[in-house]
Amino acid sequence: MSVKPRRIAHLDMDAFYASVELLRYPDLRGQPVVIGGRSEHHPATRPDGSRSYSILRNYTGRGVITTSTYEARALGVFSGMGIMKAAQLAPDAILLPTDFDSYRRYSRLFKSAVATIAPRIEDRGIDEIYIDLSDHDGDTRALVLQIKEAVRDATGLRCSVGVAPNKLLAKICSDLEKPDGLTMLEHADIPRLIWPLPVRKINGIGPKAAEKLATLGIHAIKDLAEAEPALLQANFGRSYAEWLHNASHGIDHRQVVTNPEPKSISRETTFERDLHARRDRDTLSAIFTDLCTRVAGDLQRKGYLCQTIGIKLRYDDFRTVTRDLTVPHATADAKLIRKAAGECLRRVPLDRRLRLLGVRASALSKPGDATSESHLSQGELIFTV
Repeated sequence: MSVKPRRIAHLDMDAFYASVELLRYPDLRGQPVVIGGRSEHHPATRPDGSRSYSILRNYTGRGVITTSTYEARALGVFSGMGIMKAAQLAPDAILLPTDFDSYRRYSRLFKSAVATIAPRIEDRGIDEIYIDLSDHDGDTRALVLQIKEAVRDATGLRCSVGVAPNKLLAKICSDLEKPDGLTMLEHADIPRLIWPLPVRKINGIGPKAAEKLATLGIHAIKDLAEAEPALLQANFGRSYAEWLHNASHGIDHRQVVTNPEPKSISRETTFERDLHARRDRDTLSAIFTDLCTRVAGDLQRKGYLCQTIGIKLRYDDFRTVTRDLTVPHATADAKLIRKAAGECLRRVPLDRRLRLLGVRASALSKPGDATSESHLSQGELIFTV
């Protein structure tokens, strides 16, 4: 009995957050637009019905860009960049605040549209999914074009898709013809399409690894494929060296996981200005309570309980600390999560200003597997650093 060849698609929404905003503000199409502002950067409506927008040159603060339109990217403005730095590169770019409620709604819409055609989906985040097309008969290109059209009909947004024998190659391919692209690849195409690309195109090779590879004269994926295994092992260790070798040859045996269980649920926020634990106590307390409430809401919405609650702090010198606490019984109660997180907070130094505060829930379980506790017993808490 012959086994059907694997056909794995990676679907990536094009400039997702920015594209959602352009549906709301179509007059901004074709302009450099940056997403990442505060609520004060909402457009104002003039008496004649036109809008006035905030621009980067007027921005003050320490915010970070969430995403940008392709026109902004052409000016060197990308996600993860500080907005003040972006203002130097594109001072006249439009600045809009983030609206995660809208992004999550459009995320649900596009995933539901894909599921009506190809239900074997692995959710990889708000704007990307893997799709296993191996069991579908007929022409693959026609099937993917049908999926892309369904996404467009459901959301008004474009997506790019890569189709390959595995997840690693599919993800690389989905980025090759953006926006609104479709790239299909077989193993025989690897030397022509994949090897000329920089090593950073492989998901799993980060900036530090790429920098270290560069010192070894390895810049393109072809260089990595031709590198001596002994050289890679001497510099990266046996396990990662083996993965590098396999990845450069397009080898990836991972399956599409249709119902992955989350390991943790977290919420965090980076402050517009550094806050001091004592002098800004009321502000921090309100933020802290809100984070705990949102984590509890996420747990309840997704049908989970947690038994370990943790916090994350980043100081003004960029040093990061975490603390965790395990409670006797799993819970999704906001008050209990707030109390446990508060216990963690008492175990960290609060003598410096803070840049970031986060709350995390882990050791997740379903309500049928554990029951929540109505109170915390101090003697039963388990602390970890």
